[in-house]
Amino acid sequence: MKHFLLPLVLLTALFSCSDSDIKLQPLNQQQPILAFGDSLTLGQGATEKLSYPAQLAALLNIEVINEGVNGELSIDGLKRLELLLDRYNPQLLLLCHGGNDVLRKQDLNLMADNLKSMVRLAQDRSIQVVLIAVPRPSLILSPIKEYQQVADEMQIVIENEIISEVLQQPKMHSDMVHPNHLGYQKIAEAVKQLLQKNGALG
Repeated sequence: MKHFLLPLVLLTALFSCSDSDIKLQPLNQQQPILAFGDSLTLGQGATEKLSYPAQLAALLNIEVINEGVNGELSIDGLKRLELLLDRYNPQLLLLCHGGNDVLRKQDLNLMADNLKSMVRLAQDRSIQVVLIAVPRPSLILSPIKEYQQVADEMQIVIENEIISEVLQQPKMHSDMVHPNHLGYQKIAEAVKQLLQKNGALG
């Protein structure tokens, strides 16, 4: 039995890919970044000028276009993304979607399929993607496994913790599901750090 364990461990290590294994192409200052999602992208709980895309733009000195729609389900996001990708031709898609699917108790497998379809739309246009996961709302915010599954299957970088961290700190959220301006600042800083870690920033 021991003879089979070592190859199994090696195979598991070989096919397991962490975020640090996924390298992003360096960003430039000529092409915009598209931040796409629902109210978390729009900036509910703060003004749009203090949303995470606006604060990230200031940190990176790169245009970050905010295409967040309050209350949107992932199926509706999928319907509008293609036009936006063609309109803006972004160098990077920051995808933070699915929170309303979770809140409305939609099928999370369907949500994951919608997210994968969004990623494919970007990848078909050679647009890099970073997925930003939302947690399952509860007394103790818990990860939603479907986000990591999407990231693993599509081989994209994921930020799986920052929204949970922000929503666990009363001084950083405006309600149980939305950050305030301080929370959005923290998200923007975390995204910048993730981009640095994975090679997108010099």
